[in-house]
Amino acid sequence: MSENEVQELIEKKKKGRKPTTNNYFDEREENAVRMFLASDDSVERNKIYNDNLKGPLDKMISSIIRRYKLYRKDMDYDEIHNDTHSFLMTKIEKFKPSKEKKAYSYFGTICKNYLMGQIMKDQKEMNRKISYEDISSDLSNNPAFSYHIDNDDYGSEYIIKKFLDKLKDSLDNEGMSEQEHKLGAAIYDLFENYGAIFPDTNNNKFNKNIILFELREMTNLSTKEIRNSIKKYKKLYFELVQEILKK
Repeated sequence: MSENEVQELIEKKKKGRKPTTNNYFDEREENAVRMFLASDDSVERNKIYNDNLKGPLDKMISSIIRRYKLYRKDMDYDEIHNDTHSFLMTKIEKFKPSKEKKAYSYFGTICKNYLMGQIMKDQKEMNRKISYEDISSDLSNNPAFSYHIDNDDYGSEYIIKKFLDKLKDSLDNEGMSEQEHKLGAAIYDLFENYGAIFPDTNNNKFNKNIILFELREMTNLSTKEIRNSIKKYKKLYFELVQEILKK
């Protein structure tokens, strides 16, 4: 075979060769996944993982995070990477080699979906906090629900106790919606344990944000549902303050 014929053969092989961009996770790693899943021995599994899978999976996750820019707020790169790797290992058992699918493709999909889901979750949490601040601002800037009691005989503990009495009576009455009752019960629990729940601070806005956050967590109501249901208890508080002022 002449030198030109050899060169032509090499060029043909190059053209027909499959891309090797994922060569850090190739047949050796695919086989290691199958061996890992087939083994019932924890020592053997750990050896297969440490020797053949940990490094390639680390590279895969790094590539996905950087390629798709799947960074999370308030978490550094190592935290994101370790969190994703840990999550992936909880899903490895669900891979079924018998379906003739590649582990590389399955693992990559798991990681991408998890990271995108966490980013969306972080964004929703941020939006919720913004909503809490909006509600807090509405309450603090609305003169209709701002009161200043000059009588030193009526401290915050006295007012809270009187409010809880009225709130308890209100919850025993029929005629309120399920959302109103759920919110009222949560308000009662919060203020009954007021001293233990809220920090010793003079920042009223911070306290209101905590209250709103706790109400959301305790009731599973949306911001809009809390906004609508709390009207009943604003009125109850208004009536209580008017009674105190008349004394």
